[in-house]
Order: sequence, then structure tokens, then C-alpha cells
Amino acid sequence: MAEAAIKILLAEDERNLARILETQLRKRGFDVVVAHDGRAAIDELKAEDFDVALVDLVMPEVDGIGVLREAVELDAPPEVVIVTGNGTVETAIAAMKLGAYDYVTKPCRVAELEMLVRRAFEKRQLAQENVRLHTRLSRREEFPEIITASRGMEEVLDLARKVAGSEHPVLISGESGTGKELVARAIHRLSPRADGPLTDINCAAIQENLLESELFGHERGAFTGAMTRKLGLFELADGGTLFMDEIAELAPRLQSKLLRALEMGEFFRVGGTQKVSTNIRLLAATNREIESEVAEGNFRDDLYYRINTLHIHIPPLREHPEDIPILARYFLKQQAIVNPPELTDEALEALLAYTWPGNVRELKNVMERLALLRAGEEIRTEDLPRDLSQARRSEGLAALLGQGISLEELERAHIEAVLRRENWHQGRTADTLGISPKTLYRKIRTYGLERPGQAD
Repeated sequence: MAEAAIKILLAEDERNLARILETQLRKRGFDVVVAHDGRAAIDELKAEDFDVALVDLVMPEVDGIGVLREAVELDAPPEVVIVTGNGTVETAIAAMKLGAYDYVTKPCRVAELEMLVRRAFEKRQLAQENVRLHTRLSRREEFPEIITASRGMEEVLDLARKVAGSEHPVLISGESGTGKELVARAIHRLSPRADGPLTDINCAAIQENLLESELFGHERGAFTGAMTRKLGLFELADGGTLFMDEIAELAPRLQSKLLRALEMGEFFRVGGTQKVSTNIRLLAATNREIESEVAEGNFRDDLYYRINTLHIHIPPLREHPEDIPILARYFLKQQAIVNPPELTDEALEALLAYTWPGNVRELKNVMERLALLRAGEEIRTEDLPRDLSQARRSEGLAALLGQGISLEELERAHIEAVLRRENWHQGRTADTLGISPKTLYRKIRTYGLERPGQAD
């Protein structure tokens, strides 16, 4: 694809000279817009982005210095070249101190003007790249674990940065494996509570009868085996942040106790009679459609409103596929620092075609395994796991849905394929899919999946 032409604003009140310069510059491949006075030049600068502005120093309405002053205040200013007569060279030099790139005196040769334009354009490109690099470095310092080139993910990070300074609860939603915990940790790190503790808990990974003790602690003798007092995560997070992952898994009784702890800032340990006060900020995450859980009565609406003061949704990887190549190569280099393998074009196409139901976590798992197995070599399509290499999933998904095959049937087939690949090791399978072992177990039962040899 051909590069876009350098866009020039030519501000010249001598119409014949402007016509000649416009014609000659266009012949050299430039995109030229002409303004015949300073006010018109300013209007053009505010209406469009220009790479270079050729500005006559002496013009009606507003002179070249006035145009320069307006130009340098723009969000994306062009490089300004002042065109001047011999009698105003000192003024042109003064213009450079105000931010002009250079000046040229009349009469000027078009070849000289072309050279100045191209050099000015190169300087502007370099300045813009420096700004982009500074922005990326700043974001990398704020979100070192999150690698992205996606506009949608950049918006997520911008929102995380904005809410970090608040004391309000934040609900982070998104499918399993999208990076909800990474965003939560970044919010804590950028918050005024950064010097305080960050404690976290996965509500789906702990049995209900133990979860209350994990959250709120217990007194000695509260139940069989409670030999000493135990402090819960609410107390351990005092002055800092508590991150509750998969909060929609909370049982109704614990939802009620959590709501009271958040509203009152105090609670009772299990088996305790003395109130405990803490000062925490809650960050919660869910991979469920929590609004549906509220509508169905599975999650308290008052608790939902309490934790959903601020909301960040992280899109699934299939919605920002431009991140797949950079993430894949990043994970390969992270795992095999000395001699990471290279992805062939065909393998990369297969990665881009796959729908990644386990999102970034699944991609990371696949790349880390390939980094160990193919260190120093090329990764070809046949090296990929079978469900990635067999078909172009993005096209296949549309075709299957068109044939009337439901998403549930597709999910069942995918879970069964990953279980086979992992030799039915449920821990590794859950990690690859980006779901909790508890969720995997529930889906195995729901879909009636059985390990070969176990069927009756």
C-alpha cells in the first residue's frame, strides 16, 4: 500500500505565486491546500491536520507570526516553514525562536522548498514517534503485565487509570482468562492505597463452609479444628485493597454478610461476639453475566449496586485479535529467553483464526508449552495443538452456527478436545481453558463428559 502524501498548507497572499508553487509541489507528490490570507490559514489549520505549513510572513488579516502562534498551540501541530522577503529575514529568525522549523527567502527555488518540506516532515514524524514511545513507556510502567496494541484494550487501561484514584468499589467483568486480576492489581498499584496490602481470593476455588472464615476470620473454638484465632482477608487488607475474583459464586448468606461489611466497615469473625472494624477498598471480578444472576435472584441486587459503583469490562481476545501476534511472541520470549522459537506465517494465521475461548490465559499456556518443545526452531502449523491446527476456527464457527449447531455444543466439543489433549488432567485443562476447576467440573457434569474407559 502506497504511503500517504505529505500534506502541506500553503499560506501565500500573492495568488500567481501561490498557483505556481501549488502546481510544482503537487507535481512532486505533495497534497497541497492553499490559503490566501492569515485568517484563512488559521481556519484551515484548525479544520484539518497538516504535516508542514509554508507560511508567508507578510499577509493580510493575520501575519505569518500570528499564524505560527496559532499553529504551535494545536494538539498535532505541523512543522512551520516561514517564507519571507529579504527585508524581513530578522523577523523570520525571530519566528524560529517561537517554534518555526526554518525559513526560506523569496524568490526561492522549488527544489530548495521541496528539500525543506521533506526535512520538516521527517522532524515531525520523529517528534510524533517520540510522543508515542513516551506514551507506551508510561503505560508499560503503569501496566507492566499487560501487553497490547489494541485500541479497545487501551481504552480499558485508560479507564483503569482513571478509577484508580477513587475509593469506590470497582467491578471488573469479562470472560475467564481475559486479565481481570492483572487489571485489579494495576488499579491497586496506581491507587493511593498502593503502600497498603493487596489481598485476593477466588470465591469459586474455596468451599462455601471455609469461605466465610477466609474472608472474615474465626475465633478459637469456632468450629472443629479451629485451634487458634485466625485473621481473615478483610483484616489483612486493612488500609489496602481486597480483590474478590468470581464474586458471583458467593452463596446468599455470604452475600448478606459481605454487604454489611462493606456498608458498615465492620463485621464479626466466625464464632466471635466482638465487632471488627476495617478500612478496605473492594475490587471484584466476575466472568458471569451478573445482571442475569441478579434478575434470576441468584445475586443480591443491593450488593450488586454496592460493588458496581465503577465498572470495567475487558473484551475477550477474539475481539482484539491484533494482540494475538504480539502476545504470542511475548510469551515465547518470556519462556525461552535465550533462544525463543519463531512462528511461521502459517502458524500465525492459525492462531489468528482460532477463537481462543480461554482468552489470553489459553494463548499463554499454548505458547509456553511450544517454547519448551520447539526452542530455537520454527513453530509450524502441525506443531500447534490439534484443535488449533485442524481448521480455521473463525470461519468454522460461523459455518457451524449456520448449520444450526448451538454454542453449547461447540463449547462441549472444545472442552472435550482440551480434556483429551491434557489426558484428562482437570487441573491443566481448567488452566488452559481459563476457568476454575470448580467450573470445569460443573461443565463436565452438565455435558455428560466421560473419560474413555469410564463409561458403563
